[in-house]
Amino acid sequence: MGVSVGSKSPKGSWRSFTRRKQVDSAHKNTKPLLAKELTVSHLIAIGVGSTIGAGVYVLVGTVAKEHSGPALAISFLIAGLAAGLSAFCYAELACRCPSAGSAYHYSYICLGEGVAWLIGWSLILEYTIGSAAVARGITPNIAPLFGGLDNLPFFLSRQHIPGIDIVVDPCAAILVFAVTGLLCLGIKKSTVVQGIVTSVNVCALLFVIVAGGYLGFKSGWVGYELPTGYFPFGVDGMLAGSATVFFAYVGFDAVASTAEEVKNPQRDLPLGIGASLFLCCGMYMLVSFVVVGLVPYYAIDPDTPISSAFAEHGMQWAAYIINAGASTALCSALMGGILPQPRILMAMARDGLVPPFLADINKHTQIPVKSTIITGLAAAVLAFSMEVSQLAGMVSVGTLLAFTMVAISVLILRYIPPNEVPVPPSLQDSVVEINVEYEEENISTSEDTKPLDVKGDFPIDYPLISKHLTIDINESNRRRVVGWTIAIICLGAFVLTYAASCLTFLSSVRYTLCGVGGTLLVSGFAFLTCIDQDDARHRFGHSGGFTCPFVPLLPTACILINSYLLVNLGAETWMRVSVWLAIGLLIYVFYGRTHSSLKDAIYVPISQEAET
Repeated sequence: MGVSVGSKSPKGSWRSFTRRKQVDSAHKNTKPLLAKELTVSHLIAIGVGSTIGAGVYVLVGTVAKEHSGPALAISFLIAGLAAGLSAFCYAELACRCPSAGSAYHYSYICLGEGVAWLIGWSLILEYTIGSAAVARGITPNIAPLFGGLDNLPFFLSRQHIPGIDIVVDPCAAILVFAVTGLLCLGIKKSTVVQGIVTSVNVCALLFVIVAGGYLGFKSGWVGYELPTGYFPFGVDGMLAGSATVFFAYVGFDAVASTAEEVKNPQRDLPLGIGASLFLCCGMYMLVSFVVVGLVPYYAIDPDTPISSAFAEHGMQWAAYIINAGASTALCSALMGGILPQPRILMAMARDGLVPPFLADINKHTQIPVKSTIITGLAAAVLAFSMEVSQLAGMVSVGTLLAFTMVAISVLILRYIPPNEVPVPPSLQDSVVEINVEYEEENISTSEDTKPLDVKGDFPIDYPLISKHLTIDINESNRRRVVGWTIAIICLGAFVLTYAASCLTFLSSVRYTLCGVGGTLLVSGFAFLTCIDQDDARHRFGHSGGFTCPFVPLLPTACILINSYLLVNLGAETWMRVSVWLAIGLLIYVFYGRTHSSLKDAIYVPISQEAET
């Protein structure tokens, strides 16, 4: 069959949103690649270090006292299972598309340029604010090691600037610069350091588990001997606690962002993502089990739950170990927060959506040094001059949007994988010549070997033509129907979760909307369950890696959970995020759209890419 001339890349501010790129291939990529230095142990260090921040030292107290009570460990388990749904989706896409950019890269391949820009722009916000918030929290945690905030050296202590009424934090900025400098030395060196820092944090948590378990058995686990039982706030409270602690698991996407630097991505990436999530879930559950067992949930200090629980049993000195663990946890989380962003910027610069210098890779360290420095500067300025805790909700938006798009990408990959690839516009004449040549050959062959009279047994004499036309028509219809079905699933999940969460609606309106949303969701899911997945998925991207199980159930559940969390972030958070996304849209329309590497690309069927 000849090479057909594909359509040119769509033009216009809105039609350009649908441009999709192909999976990066190392043997065809002429651009400099990152150094392949990482193994499973490095990925686990990145995943655990990015996930277990100092939040666990505070989160267990707040959630136990306000939501879960003694059932805190169950809340962490449910949240871990929910995060595991996204982890499964990430693992498959990271194996098939092992390139820098994580969710941005997957969205560009499966959903198009507009959605990819939205995800990349959201992740930039997430990592910048997240890193600044982590850095801002280091000073209060290291202060007890110096005897209090008043005893910190002048260059590390917070200072109030009366004229502009802000509190600057030089310690936070210094640590951001230090981490940025470390990341500029190379991925292997920085990962080794992160592994050491993470080990200290894990040792502190193991101390909490072992020493706390000893105290619990010695005292009889007074926290569980309550007349209210294990669910004082009911099952709803326990589920609300799960939604709160869900964000304690979101660090594993940092593992996927290093896919281009992994020696054996098809094997190591799923192991790194899965092992880091499993270890974090286990640590969270054990720590929470110990803390709520040492002290009744209503008596826990929400600010210092672990150290105060040990102090109740006469172990005040344990606070030093716990503060050391919290400090190292924050430093490790800071490294995990800054690490992915330069790689996302580099991926966007490779695609032409941001200035090209951000894609420059240092010849010696083989990392995007310029992007790393810019990322560090932005995070340092925020950490130094702003109290970003009120912006923390914006971090969650980027995370949940990325998780949702990754789940949608898995459905697209399985049922309607991209069937066209872009080629440079310089090949347009060659594509036309090849197409004409093949058409002439086919015509001459048919004239020489087939009679002109086709009245009698046309289907028998020309079975290939008839079959080919039928497949093309059916395939076109199938892709259109499945595409709309996936959109209906997303719409149903949003309507259902929004109606269930919006208490301002009348009961009749809420129930009606929940019914409509549930019907759309279930009908779309049932349709995907009844049809076969596309055989082309086996040839899409890099084969031989992990495949997500229970499709379409698992991605659909992931979309539903993420939609519920998104609609519950609050109106104020969404207003702030909307401003950021509006700025991003303007940048895309006036720069990214016109500088995209796919601006004048020509699309050909993926089966004929090599022939072209």
